[in-house]
Amino acid sequence: MTAINEQSLAEIKENIDLVKAELRKFIVGQEDVVEQLLWGIFAEGHVLLEGLPGLGKTMLVRKISEVMELQFSRVQFTPDLMPTDITGTNMIQPNEQGGQSFVFHEGPLFSNIVLADEVNRATPKTQSALLEAMGEKTVTVMGKMHRLPEPFFVLATQNPIELEGTYPLPEAQMDRFLMKIDVDYPSREELKEIAVRTTAPNIEPLQKRVDADFVVNVQKTAKELLVAEPVLDYAVNVIMASHPDDEGTTEDIREYVRYGSGPRGLQSLLSIAKVRALFDGRYNVSVGDIKKAAYPVLRHRMFLNFEGEASGISKDNLIGALLESVAERA
Repeated sequence: MTAINEQSLAEIKENIDLVKAELRKFIVGQEDVVEQLLWGIFAEGHVLLEGLPGLGKTMLVRKISEVMELQFSRVQFTPDLMPTDITGTNMIQPNEQGGQSFVFHEGPLFSNIVLADEVNRATPKTQSALLEAMGEKTVTVMGKMHRLPEPFFVLATQNPIELEGTYPLPEAQMDRFLMKIDVDYPSREELKEIAVRTTAPNIEPLQKRVDADFVVNVQKTAKELLVAEPVLDYAVNVIMASHPDDEGTTEDIREYVRYGSGPRGLQSLLSIAKVRALFDGRYNVSVGDIKKAAYPVLRHRMFLNFEGEASGISKDNLIGALLESVAERA
């Protein structure tokens, strides 16, 4: 168990603030995206990122790995990608006795941060290999289990506008992701600043602010934060109200949602709320933490029915109304 005291909380908050400040030297805008990605890393989960091509998703993750001194690898998912292309495989090599033996060669999954680019372009078999590694933090090749490094974080991206030649993740597999983050298009001023920073003759590298040991320590510390009974009840009410048959849900959810979040959604909600409290240097998880975490947690766990899909209703609007409804009856 990691001892939690005011000094350790202050040190964690100070280091997290340094990481954010360093990232702001290169990343323009996208503050919510950066914040939520850090939540995912320190909550020991994995994130699904959705946004238009060219918004800097790969560069953002690469810069996070630089500032946090974590090993980074990127996998471009394509229909011909095989499971062994990402997990690694056994290869025959000469041994010291003059014979030959199988030696395991690690694949790109053996990194601290793995960017799975356009994950919905790979076949279900390769997607399953990735999701197994995400859940178990191990890969099994020819009957032998290999443990992945700590920390281990997968960021998978999806292109929301191009569906031809894709294999969309099944709903049950989407639930494996801790949260889903939407990347918005930059404003006019942000677009200008991006052009200035990325086309400058000399782009200074970002400084390393924390390391893998710090990340693992914060992950362990976050788990030890206690959640008061009223806050836990509120989180449970939020998850229950995401279902159309719950008596406390909203009329829009009854009309447009097929079904809502399962138990893993509640676990994700509490994990992220704990990390958010830690970022603020607090021992306690608040209802405000639950509200902020609810959007990325429920965004991919509330599935619209035909009417909802046809009307183009925003899931974020549904979640916002849900949170107001739960607050009114809390």
